[in-house]
Amino acid sequence: MPPVALVTGGSRGIGLAITRRLLADGYAVHVLGTRESPPALADELSQNENLTYTSGDVAHVDVHRRFVDGTLDRWGRIDLLVNNAGVAPSVRADLLEMSPESYDRVLGINLRGPLLLTQLVARTMIELRGGPPEPDAGPTGAIVNIGSTSATVVSISRGEYCISKAGMAMMTQLFAVRLASEGIPVYEVRPGIIETDMTGGVKEKYDRFIHEEGGVPTPRWGRPEDVADAVAMLAGSSLTYSTGSTVFVDGGLSIPVL
Repeated sequence: MPPVALVTGGSRGIGLAITRRLLADGYAVHVLGTRESPPALADELSQNENLTYTSGDVAHVDVHRRFVDGTLDRWGRIDLLVNNAGVAPSVRADLLEMSPESYDRVLGINLRGPLLLTQLVARTMIELRGGPPEPDAGPTGAIVNIGSTSATVVSISRGEYCISKAGMAMMTQLFAVRLASEGIPVYEVRPGIIETDMTGGVKEKYDRFIHEEGGVPTPRWGRPEDVADAVAMLAGSSLTYSTGSTVFVDGGLSIPVL
């Protein structure tokens, strides 16, 4: 039986790269996405018995139960949760003009949903194990949250997004402490400027920032596969004395430079 991963938002962008990397590494993967049928995964879903898909919005708690139960019905175990699903504001509005509706939507998908899903998955992992972990047994599962450099880098035209990612950073620390004694490490991967459909609308701005203004020490766009590499590293059991750590996948963007 392969190890089993749950990946939210795993059918496009960064999540798609994570899904494909985990499949290549021998995981069975259950993807949660908002589309009824994800076109990018159509071939894999029809050909790979280690991949399945559930349609639903991570902001809705009833979807969480269906997502987890579907995983257990098919494979009977959970080894990894990747909280990747996230949205940017529909409209980049000045902080003074940010609407309550935009705030609620972004926080619901980017923070409230992942937090409550993590609660459920963590409880399920503990129940499936059937008892406390053996001393020095090493990790018995893992949780990886996909954050953003926006947790600390201010963008006043998308304040709700920055707040959601700052909250996810604290969420990572909270669950890391709570689950350490259960043998379940919790990590954050913090991408910088990654070339996806989410950044497509500001491509010219970021092209200038990266290539002309020297804003990123590693002078290129990040790729979804760069983030997937970090998730794959953290998903393994080799980091036996680490939890709550943040892995930056940002080309050095977050390094203060004078």
